[in-house]
Amino acid sequence: MLALVGEGLSNAGIAARPHLAEGSVKTYMSTIMSKLGVPNRVRAAVIAHEAGLTGGP
Repeated sequence: MLALVGEGLSNAGIAARPHLAEGSVKTYMSTIMSKLGVPNRVRAAVIAHEAGLTGGP
């Protein structure tokens, strides 16, 4: 899920891919951001990119 955030997908976009409810994605993202210690999904996306979870350079 973090990789999908790193690709710039919204909660609705993430929910459409693995067939999850958007509310579940919100809950998962809150948990992920808390565990990463980041205040928002932009920082989470940066971490995903830096960890090589996205297809970018």
